Formats: sequence, structure tokens, C-alpha cells
Amino acid sequence: MPAQRLTVVVTRRLPEVVETRMTELFDVELRESDRPMTREELAAAMARADVLVPTITDTIDAGLIGQAGPRLKLIASFGAGFDHIDVATARGRGIIVTNTPGAVTEDTADMTLALILAVTRRIPEGLAAMQSGEWKGWAPTAFLGGRIGGRRLGILGMGRIGQAVARRARAFGMQIHYHNRRRLRPETEAELEATWWESLDQMVSRMDVISINCPHTPATFHLMNARRLKLMKPSAVIVNTSRGEVIDENALTRMLRAGEIAGAGLDVYERGAEINPRLRALPNVVLLPHMGSATLEGRIEMGEKVILNIKTFADGHRPPDQVVPSML
Repeated sequence: MPAQRLTVVVTRRLPEVVETRMTELFDVELRESDRPMTREELAAAMARADVLVPTITDTIDAGLIGQAGPRLKLIASFGAGFDHIDVATARGRGIIVTNTPGAVTEDTADMTLALILAVTRRIPEGLAAMQSGEWKGWAPTAFLGGRIGGRRLGILGMGRIGQAVARRARAFGMQIHYHNRRRLRPETEAELEATWWESLDQMVSRMDVISINCPHTPATFHLMNARRLKLMKPSAVIVNTSRGEVIDENALTRMLRAGEIAGAGLDVYERGAEINPRLRALPNVVLLPHMGSATLEGRIEMGEKVILNIKTFADGHRPPDQVVPSML
């Protein structure tokens, strides 16, 4: 007798090819609209599902996990980050949590380099001049930016994405420096031509560009706080394609307004979609709507990883992308 198909509830719209494959494999409840579920809708979904497929916009805290039904045994998150899920509480309830690591690496690294170029070469200012019809022709001193070749890039967080950023930046002629919880293996450092800094303060004070590529954890919350931001050179810029909570956004805004930091390129924000309006008004800031991983190829790969995690779990095996305490 065939095994009963799992009931899978998906909280947001996913690429059509992913939804189609899920429908073939599982009893899936798909979203008709792409608005995030309310807390009440999430609680109801967790009460009836065998598997919940949330995204980073869904906060799965201890309170919600406490309301989960006895059937819920797997939270297969669509995304690499898992700071929106109380993994410890889920584990205590016997609920496995998985994510989709690696699927967003190349796309996020591409966007990091795009932001570095956009800020240093003043691309949005040029675009705005063209769209407004204000451009009157080329001039020797108009829209002068800076060359990134030869500049020091300090990468905060040298995991998959940080290393992918390093490879791209090195091709542009940048000098690669990094701070990480653990130093890379010598052969990896040699391949990337990267210099490790044990002291984050010392690295920050000497870099021309800072790239945030570390996850959000209690240890990294406001890692770039007001004190550390003040260590940056006035000519330096900072980009963040990781998690907004790593930077003290109010302190960053004050320093950008005061000219104490030359510029910033941000794809993520400390309070999600609630962006400081003073930050929006600054000409030396490039703001993107969290689109670092927004490629069709990347989102399909994320969906394939979610499906593999669910299928492996359904077959009675440990999912390949299970989040374990050592990752927290």
C-alpha cells in the first residue's frame, strides 16, 4: 500500500515550475496571492500541515511553534537564512528545520559587486539625470566617481558568499581582506589572495570598501555599530547584501548625512521594509528592495532544494540541509 502523501503548506508564491513539481509530489496548499500570511494564518497552517514551507518574511517564533499541530514535523524554509525561525524551540518539539544554502551564493555576490560599482561610480545619479532630462552633455568634471581597481575591500563574513565576492572583486583588481569567525585554510587564502584580519576594528579602519556578508545572529547584531562605523575612513563606502540587523542603520544614516562615510549600497535593512526616510533622501546611498538573490535560476534552485529536503524526510532519512545547533 503506498505511503500517504505529506500535506505541505507553502506561505508565499514560488516560481511556477517549483509549484508544479510540488503538486506532483505532495498534497500542497499553494498561495493564490503573494501577500505574507498573517500570524493567525501561519498558526492555522502549522496546526494542519505535515510540512510548512515558509520564507524569510515569516517569523516562526516560540509562540507559533507552541501552537503547531502534532502532524508538523518539518519546517522546510525557502531561503538560506534561518534567523526568522526559533530553531531551538522547534528542535525541542521534534520539528526538523531545513534551509537552502548555496542556491543564492552567485547571485548575491553579483549584486554585491553591482552595489560597489553603483556607489563608487555614482550610477544612480547618472540614471536620474538621464530620466529627468537634465543631462546637457559630457563634461570633464561631471559625475566623477572613483576607480575600484587597487582599492582595499574588507569582507565581513568569508563563507560561501564572501568568497564568491572575493573572486569577483579580485578580477576587478581589488585587494582582498577579510574578517571571519574562523580563519580560512591557507590554500583558500592563497587562491583568493586574501589577507585575514583577526581584529575587525583594525580591518575596518584601513579599508576603502566594506562588504557585509555574515548572517544575523545574536553575536552579529549591530556588529557595525556607531563606534565601529566611526573607524571607517571618510572616503570609504559600505555595502550590505546580507542582513540589515548587522549595521546600526540610524548611526549609519547620521554618518552618511554628516559626510563621515562616503557612501553606502544597501539591499537589506534593519527593520525590513521600514526604511529610515532620511536614508532614502541621501544622494550618496544606493537602496535596493532586497533583490540580491532575485534571479529566476536562483529561486528555482532554492525550490529544488526545498523539494529534496521534503522528499528525503518523507523517505525516512535526514534532510541534506537540516539546520543543526552548531550552525546557530
